[in-house]
Amino acid sequence: MTELPKGAKYPRDPFLGPVDVQWPDNSLTPGVDVSAPTASIGLYTSEQRARRDATRWTLVQGILAPLQFLVCIVSAALVLRYLATGQGLAIANLSVLIKTGVLLLIMVTGSIWEKVVFDEWLFAKPFFWEDVVSMGVIALHLAYVAALLTESLTVRGRMLLALVAYAAYVINAVQFVLKLRAARLQEATQRSGRPSSASSIVGVTA
Repeated sequence: MTELPKGAKYPRDPFLGPVDVQWPDNSLTPGVDVSAPTASIGLYTSEQRARRDATRWTLVQGILAPLQFLVCIVSAALVLRYLATGQGLAIANLSVLIKTGVLLLIMVTGSIWEKVVFDEWLFAKPFFWEDVVSMGVIALHLAYVAALLTESLTVRGRMLLALVAYAAYVINAVQFVLKLRAARLQEATQRSGRPSSASSIVGVTA
């Protein structure tokens, strides 16, 4: 045990008297002040960040995410056109099916990405709530497909269901954008050598 730092006093327990405290020995870790409390605040550990930067699945997600957003905009416009004019039902239906396919693709590749980076197929702690909402988004899209195949809803009902699914998707996309922006803020503050504040990392944020 190292000596008590100069000027420091042993803490006193009201019943047991002075308590022997083992102060950390900084000599065990040259150049590192192990006596200072440390905390890991952020989206990735250094190992996870290295895996994220090394895997090709990061690029895949970076391509599919804006692609899905573009498909969503086009499909929403076609759905709204049908609701407003009664024209273009076939192309509106097709666009929703394409949007659903892209969504499922990005969920599969996203789960692979989470496995590579966090060693979890889904619901990794940093993206737990984003994945929870994603499950709801998928359920709404698949409900549309089921309604289309079984004709269990009217055409107008299906179009409205598609819009609800798209609204849920936009909410989910905002979740991911905010979370990823928070990660960039974390990395920027670490590169600049300034400590990351909780408000800047959680950044609501983003």
